[in-house]
Amino acid sequence: MKILYLGEQLLRRKSEPVNEVTDEIRRLTQDMFQLMDEAQGVGLAAPQVGVLKRLFVITADDGVRRVFINPQIIATSSETCDYEEGCLSIPQIYEHITRPAKVTVQAINEHGKPFTLEADGFLARIIQHENDHLDGILYIDRGDPDFRAKTIDSFEKKAERRKLKEQAKAAKAAKIAAKTAKKAGCE
Repeated sequence: MKILYLGEQLLRRKSEPVNEVTDEIRRLTQDMFQLMDEAQGVGLAAPQVGVLKRLFVITADDGVRRVFINPQIIATSSETCDYEEGCLSIPQIYEHITRPAKVTVQAINEHGKPFTLEADGFLARIIQHENDHLDGILYIDRGDPDFRAKTIDSFEKKAERRKLKEQAKAAKAAKIAAKTAKKAGCE
């Protein structure tokens, strides 16, 4: 399991509901928690790991590990707050994003039990950010359009450089393999 980065088409697709909370879904959430922790994140949505299912995991500043399956934000406050956001799919890029200060969300946990949670502050922000991923929305879509365009352009250039490096590495490996095969044939 790996985190997908900006430019991967799966990040822009809408996720499908989870029909049943199975052992496979529970394993997925545990793997996501592990990957999120390794990446030092506070939230991770299934589309970020290439799974188009409506679920995400978070660990906010209260340290509680939470699983949200088929979440629905049913209420938001009219009060908003501005906060610098980042994303594991857009590493080391941050922007101030304005979101509702409070949300009420309904979801199912990893045991298949429905719950309703009223959240504010950082927890509310993480819920909104991760829930956006389920609809193919990234935080850069909610900010300054110029910042969004520059970020996308930057990631496209990085992806092209990465692709060229991989091609050069593969060509070098093929050349070495050919020399090795030629030597083996002469002996």
